[in-house]
Amino acid sequence: MLLKSLNIEDLLDFQFMDPPPQDTILNSMYTLWVLGALDNLGSLTELGRKMAEFPLDPPLSKMLIMSHEYECGEEVLTIVSMLSVPAIFYRPKDREQESDQAREKMFVPESDHLTLLNTYQLWKKQSYASDWCEKHFIHVKSMRKVREIRAQLKDIMLQEGLKIESCGQQWDIVRKTICSGYFTNAAKIKGIGEYVNMRSGIPCKLHPSSSLFALGYAPDYVVYHELVMTSKEYMTHVTTVDPHWLQEMGPMFFSVKTNYGINTHTRSDIEEQGLRQIEQQVNNSLTLQQQLNHEQKGILELENLERRMKSSQVTGPGTTLHTPMRTPLYHHKQL
Repeated sequence: MLLKSLNIEDLLDFQFMDPPPQDTILNSMYTLWVLGALDNLGSLTELGRKMAEFPLDPPLSKMLIMSHEYECGEEVLTIVSMLSVPAIFYRPKDREQESDQAREKMFVPESDHLTLLNTYQLWKKQSYASDWCEKHFIHVKSMRKVREIRAQLKDIMLQEGLKIESCGQQWDIVRKTICSGYFTNAAKIKGIGEYVNMRSGIPCKLHPSSSLFALGYAPDYVVYHELVMTSKEYMTHVTTVDPHWLQEMGPMFFSVKTNYGINTHTRSDIEEQGLRQIEQQVNNSLTLQQQLNHEQKGILELENLERRMKSSQVTGPGTTLHTPMRTPLYHHKQL
């Protein structure tokens, strides 16, 4: 069952109306650590600070940030905006076959995410016409909402200094960017039309509405947006990925085997490297804490020394403002 991550700002402030269970917080923080938003000590990373600026789920936020690195911001902005609204296609009663045929014209066989991108680009070429949406069984209100969300997210990216570029028709770059946010939802083929989650081992299937369902063959590796729980578990918004992308994005989970059966990066080596990094970060944190304690101790000693010096000073008449000078008694007798 898919566990939706909490918002990063909520995890930092812990200001909840109804505090969630402890397991939910720990699992959500684990998801943020996997995505690189938290370091091994639970502190927010630079990537995490940027992700917190977007009012989105962490995987979608990371996709927008990584689009700056892969130079496909225009395309990823559209995909994230399309995923932020309910389903844009609809199937009216007694016209199911006609609507399915209209939707199939939008399909990009290797990715449902690219299908959403293609749909928006076609609508844009038609000058955002409402008639075009009605003809292709698309909710025009949802598309207008997508346009508003896209403009808001674009402003946030510009404020964060993320350059927005277009990769043109090089959509493999877009698929790799999608993999950077959803490598935790990776699945491997098990049988005809059957997949299994590579982390949890949960069996799942392609949803009949997916563009990959009519591809003609089943890709070996895919990533999905979420699972739909019905009589079976169906993957929605699925994209085919290269297994090397999974190893690159999530080396703590995935490794690639050569033809001779030897892992290029064995899991034990990755675990040892991770443990060394954690140990180094812990040692650096302890060293920094010792330095801070030493500095605080020195400040306290200086303050105590100043107090002792002030208390040991001998004050006579007229030496301070609080003890005014007094006239000697013999002077009054002479007068």
